[in-house]
Amino acid sequence: MTVVTRFAPSPTGFLHIGGARTALYNWLYAKHTGGKFLLRIEDTDRERSTPEAVEAIFAGLNWLGLNADEEPVMQFARRDRHAEVAHSLVATGKAYFCYSSPAELTEMREKARAEGRPMKYDGRWRDRDASEAPDGIKPVIRLKSPLEGDSIIIDQVQGEVRVANDQLDDYIILRADGTPTYMLSVVVDDHDMGITHVIRGDDHLTNAFRQKALYDAMGWTVPTFAHIPLIHGPDGAKLSKRHGALGIEAYRDEMGFLPEAINNYLLRLGWGHGDDEVISTQQAIDWFDIADVGKGASRFDFAKLTNLNGIYIRQADDARLVDLIEPAIAAELGVRNLDAVQKETLIKGMSGLKERAKILTELAQSATFYVTDGVLSFNDKAQSLIDEAPPGLFAALANDLAGLDTWQEEAIETVVKQIAQNKDLKLGKVAQPLRAALTGSNSSPGIFEVMQVLGKPETLNRLKKFEAA
Repeated sequence: MTVVTRFAPSPTGFLHIGGARTALYNWLYAKHTGGKFLLRIEDTDRERSTPEAVEAIFAGLNWLGLNADEEPVMQFARRDRHAEVAHSLVATGKAYFCYSSPAELTEMREKARAEGRPMKYDGRWRDRDASEAPDGIKPVIRLKSPLEGDSIIIDQVQGEVRVANDQLDDYIILRADGTPTYMLSVVVDDHDMGITHVIRGDDHLTNAFRQKALYDAMGWTVPTFAHIPLIHGPDGAKLSKRHGALGIEAYRDEMGFLPEAINNYLLRLGWGHGDDEVISTQQAIDWFDIADVGKGASRFDFAKLTNLNGIYIRQADDARLVDLIEPAIAAELGVRNLDAVQKETLIKGMSGLKERAKILTELAQSATFYVTDGVLSFNDKAQSLIDEAPPGLFAALANDLAGLDTWQEEAIETVVKQIAQNKDLKLGKVAQPLRAALTGSNSSPGIFEVMQVLGKPETLNRLKKFEAA
């Protein structure tokens, strides 16, 4: 059997972090088993579904590298097929037309509330003939759920789960206006798409039993279910915006995370492989099994994600990092794009920059000084270092460095050390003001590396602004 999984988001909002993990687990399990990963957009809620949300989902999945193996299925386009199945169930006696009036349903609801129990349709039209139908009532179609015994699901994550069938009701599969309900659409689509494994959040576990009844009524093979625990915040509460329940685009565009770091972190939220923390995509494919996902809820921790992202930044290709931070730097400089010289300078300096950054926004901020015409601003500590620099220091630095024929770290360091010795100063008393003058900050990559990357003309140009100090 070829494993076929699916991710089936509703386009009523962004692709949130929990949805991204569900997509990842489905994608990984399909790849691990040599199967297929499919995408279905459940856009039957026409009032809330938007094209913008659909595009955001596509963009988010593409950014994460979780690409489907076939063209996406749009659920609303299949509504005629869903209705066809509903009517076929009526024809075989597995479903029925229900003519209960709004008043009758209200009565059932109020009675249930008074008795302190959930509302459950009482089945009054289950075995009645349509000839008894009252005037003016457009019927819905309800599934005949099993009345006796238990329904059992062997869940790949939750284990054996059992529900007494008398807890199930004859739920609506086709509304009075002819539109299918979620339960019907999901089951029909999963069957027609050949889905073998349904991997989703455990908030859908109760739905699984109602959907199983529909599979059984149609005589279809029930897929293997795997209901994964939801993600909680660090405090153990349900994940909310304050915890990180944001759209994937926020992690990409606003917070500066790499997709491989997001995938790695989400993978470890509920699944693990020994003590391994940094797991490549290929390792994840080789090792991942949905049966190894734990039952307990995972806690989202921004600090851990950020630290992991820093590891991936240090591993990333320098040119790729420059491309990723270019828009932020260009915006800071008030230009549309960086020129070729600026980009080459950033590539040269990236090895030192990326060792100090954990997120791309931080990396962009720390890199900007390399491509400005002089230092645009100085932080308070840098300004203090400049103000307190020994008299004549910057003039001496500019003069002695100007005489260098070879502009390399070693040669630069030799000159700076000699100036410190001549002035009877520790190296730090020279290097720190030098760093401040060249970068506008008290923190940067190694100052001799910075000077080599800036180049001799730009280094001297910046120093000359402080010669009189």
